Amino acid sequence: MRNSDVLVPSLATERLVLRATRIDDWESYAAMWADPRVTEFIGGEPRPRDVAWTKFCQGAGFWPLLGYGYWSIIDRDNNYVGVGGFARHERGIVELGTHPECGWTFAPDSWGRGIATEAIAAVVGWADAALRVETRCLISNGNIASIKVAERNGYVRSASLADDSAVFRRPAQAGADQAPA
Repeated sequence: MRNSDVLVPSLATERLVLRATRIDDWESYAAMWADPRVTEFIGGEPRPRDVAWTKFCQGAGFWPLLGYGYWSIIDRDNNYVGVGGFARHERGIVELGTHPECGWTFAPDSWGRGIATEAIAAVVGWADAALRVETRCLISNGNIASIKVAERNGYVRSASLADDSAVFRRPAQAGADQAPA
């Protein structure tokens, strides 16, 4: 299969559906990234619409290029709650290498309910079955909630960076029970 032929698999958890990004996700995505609470530990400034649009398209565009990317995360009431998955940002951080980089962002209305942990469990389960490679993530040291999500999903701190962030790594898990997409 060529990477350009990759379809975005849908994943389901008890409370969530992770699916391909759709244009009708755009307004919810843009509103989420315009919220300063969301960007406090991710760049520090709310994203203007034009920057959010580029990132929105980029997240979907990883799939045909790399065979992985971001999912839109929808709750069982069909509300957009966030985005998560894997990327390759090529930002020159040696400690990330070329490993798929796990990332997630959730709208504040979903915080504190275990939604992120549940979604990322599905994401890394898919990676174990489909990618079968070590993944990494980059988290600001002040973002305690995301550090907990990472650790609950098997990531361990592997490097501290000068910008007050850390790289976490997660080896591929053998015996994943989810079939590759």
